Amino acid sequence: MAACLYDPEGGFFAAGPLRSVKDGDFLTSPEVSPWFGRMLGRFVAAEQERIAADPLLVVDAGAGSGSLLRPLIGELGAIPPEPNVEFHAIEASPAARAALTDLVGRERVHESLDALPVQFDGVIVANELLDNLPVSLAIRSSSGWVERWVGATDDRFGFVTAEARPETVAWCDSYAGAVAEGSMVEVQLAAGAWVRAALARIGRGALVVVDYGGTAEELEPRRTQGTLRTYRSHHLGPDPLLEPGATDVTVDVNFSAVVAVAKEEGTAVELNRQDDFLEDLGLREVVSGLRHRERELARSGDAMQRLVVRSEATDADTLLHPRGLGDFRVMVATR
Repeated sequence: MAACLYDPEGGFFAAGPLRSVKDGDFLTSPEVSPWFGRMLGRFVAAEQERIAADPLLVVDAGAGSGSLLRPLIGELGAIPPEPNVEFHAIEASPAARAALTDLVGRERVHESLDALPVQFDGVIVANELLDNLPVSLAIRSSSGWVERWVGATDDRFGFVTAEARPETVAWCDSYAGAVAEGSMVEVQLAAGAWVRAALARIGRGALVVVDYGGTAEELEPRRTQGTLRTYRSHHLGPDPLLEPGATDVTVDVNFSAVVAVAKEEGTAVELNRQDDFLEDLGLREVVSGLRHRERELARSGDAMQRLVVRSEATDADTLLHPRGLGDFRVMVATR
């Protein structure tokens, strides 16, 4: 999975064009509506008021084309008094890093967390990042756990069974939940390590993780076949072993494991649905205001502007859809 996604010569993210755009392979909340980034801007402003950092570092991890950072920056600029904020972007994709340079400056676009200050006051946002971090696969057997590794026969990849490593067994015993024999679990050690490394950088502030997935209990019904899958051109793609490097490889995030790591790091943790998180920041009122504006434009006869406002309202409302993006999870860990 690491090679298929991040190999510098053939990895899906590291070697290809921008992926999270309309003519790419998938769209995330920031591409659906700029109101996602604006709501995060409001969250950042509240954090700045809480900790009074000077400066406050805002880091978008997995920043893509800048579709989250751009409206976030605009929202902060419209909140008086404008806080002293330093923006950084982290991206594995060279194409994305090039696109981000004009937004935050070349010296503030990085390949990994390692390039950030050792410790700072600020906010790190990771939107749909953890689902792409490499996983191991474990199968529940009659005697415990076995791993599913990737092997090769002639010119074809295939899965082979291997003895489970101690770290795999420990993770499964802690976070897999109730799993029937023969069911598959994605062991997300890399996601936990990333969260730990991100929190180690934050002296005061918050880590915000947004992704699809759920708690171990919520993921139990999905364990029969597991959640490992691929995406390409905005649709589910082929088996992950068929076209390595040519598809996005992803899993549902186990937030029980992520929350446990954040608590181990001494932070206060909240886990919410995306619709609840954005509603608390005022997005429902924004959508209502846009609908009201649309009706006013209808009465005035300005058909073109009415369509523009209607589209904006519809896109913003999509972020709250209870069976779509609104069902994503948001973990906020603060100190």
